[in-house]
Amino acid sequence: MGFTKALMDWHAETVRDFPWHGERDPYRIWVSEVMLQQTRAETVIRYYGRFLEQFPTVHSLADAPLERVLKCWEGMGYYSRAKNLHCAAQIVSREMDGQLPESTEALLKLPGVGKYTAAALASVVFGRRELAVDGNVQRALARILGIEENVTTPTAKKALLEGGQALMSADHPGDFNQAIMGLGSMVCTPKNPDCARCPVSAYCEARKAGLQAALPVLPPKIEKRVERHAVALVFANDRVLVRRRPNDGLLGGLWEFPNFVEINSAAALTEALGELGAGGILLTRLPPTKHIFTHLVWEMWGYQYENGALGEERNDLRFVDLAEMGTLTIPVAMKLYLGLAQDRLGGRK
Repeated sequence: MGFTKALMDWHAETVRDFPWHGERDPYRIWVSEVMLQQTRAETVIRYYGRFLEQFPTVHSLADAPLERVLKCWEGMGYYSRAKNLHCAAQIVSREMDGQLPESTEALLKLPGVGKYTAAALASVVFGRRELAVDGNVQRALARILGIEENVTTPTAKKALLEGGQALMSADHPGDFNQAIMGLGSMVCTPKNPDCARCPVSAYCEARKAGLQAALPVLPPKIEKRVERHAVALVFANDRVLVRRRPNDGLLGGLWEFPNFVEINSAAALTEALGELGAGGILLTRLPPTKHIFTHLVWEMWGYQYENGALGEERNDLRFVDLAEMGTLTIPVAMKLYLGLAQDRLGGRK
């Protein structure tokens, strides 16, 4: 088929030299696919090798404490991926003798493995003709196939899957998935697709109709909800107060500096600290910052307290020194306040 050959030839010439390309170890491919969810490949490079150094096999990952896994994942975000990977590794290690299941149906039963990841693993690891559809693939195929309907509707999804499956290479399905994904990320981009550089432009229905800029048709964007958080940096000599978030929900199980939603004054923040059993002398206001999640924005401001005290240290609320703070998994959302805490404790110049 002309389309498939043109795409695969282009992929062979332009494939980017990422460390997971050409990998044949199912576990290492699995790790890369999970990391690449919601994260750019250029960012994943910084984490992939380090993660595999610490957890070189599915058994080593399964046996590791979750806290250590999360710490290794720190900075990449979407921590539920790491939790699910860890949980799934325990299942594969202890119930499947360390071998990933070959069928898509069995892969889908593993925590954190959705349709995209299952199809990617089935095609790359086991050579199955399964189309892996992420945002890049959805966009490229919607244009190539000329799908003018909202791509999130069942009809459009079916047309995209069947059309993409028909174009797939029978001999190298994993390479095809990587090729169409690369096309979407490098050429068939959301804005200003580079049709002049596209290896399959002659087969693109959207280009023929002059609709490449109008497709794909997406649902209206959901406006992000804004939460305002007051953050307290409470110091007691060479230690700072940290709190562990509940295991369930956003950033579950990670450590943070005590913060409270919709508190808009220093007096209210001090009172909220008191309800935790903590206190200190209010020193100064801290700079504001914000962090953008998928469907949520945290707008943060804070205050620094000195001579901090805690009625009773708990497993989820305690003072830590600089060294211990370095062992905790603290989300990127707290980056500004983490830096201020490190400065105060003498950890940065």
